[in-house]
Amino acid sequence: MPYLGAEEYPQSMRTITLEEHISTEKFLQAVDAHTQRDLASAFLRTLRAKLLDLGEGRIADMDAAGIDMQVLSLAGGDLDRLDSATATALARDANDAMAAAVGAHPRRFAAFAALDLREPEAAASELERSIRQLEFKGAMVNGTSGGLFLDHPRFTPFFEAAESLDAPIYLHPAPPPAAVHQAYFSGLPDDFAFLLSTAGWGWHVETGMHCLRLIGAGLFDRFPKLRIVIGHMGENLPYSLARASSVLTRSLPKLQRPFAEYFLEHFHITTSGYFTLPPLLCALQVVGADRLLFSIDYPFSPTEAGRRFLDSLPLSPADMRKITHQNAERLLNIPAQSA
Repeated sequence: MPYLGAEEYPQSMRTITLEEHISTEKFLQAVDAHTQRDLASAFLRTLRAKLLDLGEGRIADMDAAGIDMQVLSLAGGDLDRLDSATATALARDANDAMAAAVGAHPRRFAAFAALDLREPEAAASELERSIRQLEFKGAMVNGTSGGLFLDHPRFTPFFEAAESLDAPIYLHPAPPPAAVHQAYFSGLPDDFAFLLSTAGWGWHVETGMHCLRLIGAGLFDRFPKLRIVIGHMGENLPYSLARASSVLTRSLPKLQRPFAEYFLEHFHITTSGYFTLPPLLCALQVVGADRLLFSIDYPFSPTEAGRRFLDSLPLSPADMRKITHQNAERLLNIPAQSA
């Protein structure tokens, strides 16, 4: 592939990002009551301010990096800490807040629905409201729900709704269950243990395993039109897919296709938070440019770092157009930008 630097990729090329987070005052207050956080931390204060900003400050950050549209989502990894009724109400409130932001800035924002999956029927109902009434583009869910992976049969109503609504599901990592944290991350300094269990390693490999469980459970044989999005350059799966498929396919004779085929057909991956070339090249070789989408992971990853990474990529103009906006337009039914 010929190298084309930033001068050949002007920021005027449309750029849509998919893993860009928000929060609400109500959600943060509810979570604070169940966690111990250093609320005086300057870093946390800055982070929270960016999460709560659904207007001028966020758009200024986007403009500075040439980001045309963010697909908003609740940073909802703590929903499981709350009782289900509270979590469901707060998710609905967050969806209303995102809908207001999209209504105010329809060319700059779209949104994924926030859902609490511990009540799958209620989650299916809220997904339908979000898609049909709020015109959202799909849903973002976070890790396990109520201690269960999403291959459990109790989540069938949710997947039925997602397929019938043609709504992609973004499967985002979340902190591990208490038993997993105790087994793998205990006996370590607190800060190191937390980061090792989450963004430093743990929740990426758990999300990759989660995807393999969904395939192994036959989810995509039951729901052949279901589409899943995962971030962080594929949660380690592109690197390991060939071996996983060769080992796991023979253990599941009831699956209709080889293991890897399900991943290559039903999954899309984003670059969120991963701004180095080797994992991108691996992802391109495994899943191809048609299923790879640029994302930042705002505000947890620096927008400017994502932009520098994007401008440095050794991609053809055709592949760059796919990754920056065309794949997102197709996957999420976002109208193409008029010339």
